[in-house]
Amino acid sequence: MTLRAVLVTLIVSIGTAADCGIGRGAKTVTRILRKLGITPMRLFLLSLFIVTSAAVASASDLHVGAATVDITPDRPVALDGQMHVRISEKPETHIFATALGLESREGDRVLDQAIMISCDIVAIREGLIKLVREKAKDKLPGFDLNKLFLNATHTHTAPVTMKGDRYSLLGKNVMLPMEYTDFLVDRIVAAAVQSWEQRKPAKAGWGQGQAVIAQNRRATYADGTAKMYGPTNVPEFRGIEGYEDHNIDVLFFWDLNNTLIATAVNVPCPSQEVEGLKVIHADFWDPVRRQLRERHGKDLHILAWTGAGGDQVPRPMYGKAADERMRRLRGLTRLEEVARRVVSGWEEAYEGARLEPVTGAVLQHHTKKIDLPWRKVTEKELADAQKAVEQYKNDPKEQWKYLWNQGVVDRYEAEKSGAAGVFQMELHALRLGDVAIATNEFELFTDYGVQMKARSPAVQTFLIQLTGSGGYLPTPRAVAGGSYSAIIQSSRVGPEGGQALVDETVKAFNNLWPAPETTKARQ
Repeated sequence: MTLRAVLVTLIVSIGTAADCGIGRGAKTVTRILRKLGITPMRLFLLSLFIVTSAAVASASDLHVGAATVDITPDRPVALDGQMHVRISEKPETHIFATALGLESREGDRVLDQAIMISCDIVAIREGLIKLVREKAKDKLPGFDLNKLFLNATHTHTAPVTMKGDRYSLLGKNVMLPMEYTDFLVDRIVAAAVQSWEQRKPAKAGWGQGQAVIAQNRRATYADGTAKMYGPTNVPEFRGIEGYEDHNIDVLFFWDLNNTLIATAVNVPCPSQEVEGLKVIHADFWDPVRRQLRERHGKDLHILAWTGAGGDQVPRPMYGKAADERMRRLRGLTRLEEVARRVVSGWEEAYEGARLEPVTGAVLQHHTKKIDLPWRKVTEKELADAQKAVEQYKNDPKEQWKYLWNQGVVDRYEAEKSGAAGVFQMELHALRLGDVAIATNEFELFTDYGVQMKARSPAVQTFLIQLTGSGGYLPTPRAVAGGSYSAIIQSSRVGPEGGQALVDETVKAFNNLWPAPETTKARQ
């Protein structure tokens, strides 16, 4: 019998004895209760509340499964994330896809489901989720495939996925993007199936730590302009453009024997510490995973969730000499230093979360297609894009820049013809106990994430960006400052769409935490 059941039985028994006046002990209990202002009726109502609470708390069980698969190519590949072609020379680390399967049940009845898969790639390119769902449809019986989603860690040292005409003439030994995509889809589906088949009753927990990982990478200047990675040691420098979120939000999952089986780590910063290398590399998530498994078990499954960090990077914009000195004194590389901070923040979160594991945490998963307005192309932006198109169209080495600018011209023409339509995004909003989780398809500037968290009704809110490939979503002040990440070439959806995304996300959270009905005043 559980402690709750013992307490319920005891209170009900005392209440019954007090009402009936049975025995000296019952009379004593009655006198004590009345001195405390607790009448037999109030005691009965209290017992009824506890019985009801016990029924609600045990009404559902959370089942959890997790799996990690290697998605490292066995041949050289084109690397994603830069404006020029890079071919990988070797795998410096392995890269992974990690799946987390969640299911809430009441007896044999399924209440809700989710499969979330983090991938060590730069983005979830258009069409990838469709391929995964099609491949998985006969392998996940009873699962609603609309409740499966992917996210990218945004490492810039991972393969190009989906179609890419500029990679069609690579050497014979190079794995082409669609060839790698086929391999990737098979591995992602394998992880999803394995996580789903291994689900079993489990406990969940959540916690928060702090670590300076995300650092805003846009410098502002006296003339009102801004620049990504702009110099800060010049007289014109005036400050860093936007906010930095130094919270690390973490989910934990234990089996019923209290073995930690999976964790999801939400860092509001992309993994871009080694972004320029010509190797396969998971960036700072590689040392983070290795250190957590050394401490908490080699079979721990670790989901890497990048929070709202489109304007962030894990490198300082100033104070670099002091940073280098401290790393030298610690004997750490910059990659190891970032990992040290993430793991330290994770341990802070774990220290609290393990004191309050939750059995039967509520799981709700809502999905919705939301329509966001395209960022409108101004006449000046059109003129600048047309000039760049003419400059690069006949230069084979600059085809990326040509296509980048031609896209702006095409958008302008679509706007003028009335064929622009809207940007449709798949939004996932989940409740897990006291935690809210929401997805977006962008490199979302941190200010939008702060708005979502501040307005969320949850105790703790997780945001997962790059569940698609929507490009940068800059703030109004970033657009005013200009530069890469905020200019029209970088951004398909602008501040108007960003605010709509915030409002739709908060609305989805509020639907998961409905406000209590107003109690009618007594007549």
